[in-house]
Amino acid sequence: MSFTPQFFTTAESLVDSLDKRLLVVLRDGRKIIGILRSYDQFANLVLQDSLERIYVGDAYGDIERGVFIIRGENVVLLGEIDGDIEDTLTLRQLPIEDIMQMQREEAEEKARKDKLRHHLLYKQGFSVDFADNDLY
Repeated sequence: MSFTPQFFTTAESLVDSLDKRLLVVLRDGRKIIGILRSYDQFANLVLQDSLERIYVGDAYGDIERGVFIIRGENVVLLGEIDGDIEDTLTLRQLPIEDIMQMQREEAEEKARKDKLRHHLLYKQGFSVDFADNDLY
């Protein structure tokens, strides 16, 4: 009699990730790193010693979050962090204040470019006012 390995496609597949350091990407774009301590049948997660990591260019900053509870429906991606590979990355860690300033500048630059693009499209006859004209 041979044993066929089973592959779980439900929350049970998280059993191998317990007590490991994970990166969780949320629907709103935040990236949370922490140790998975518990989960339930809805894939709600409890992370211990967690931090929110913000990336801007080739730099990142961390905000300590402690125990972090994540509702399962907000998880986009979940993966184990390999400490050896993480140590060899060329990203530089900066104070969170610097990262937040860089993030604000990046958002302002994106808004400026979007405004210019919308203006050019409008001049060509395209409607770009999604807030008022979106019928959904």
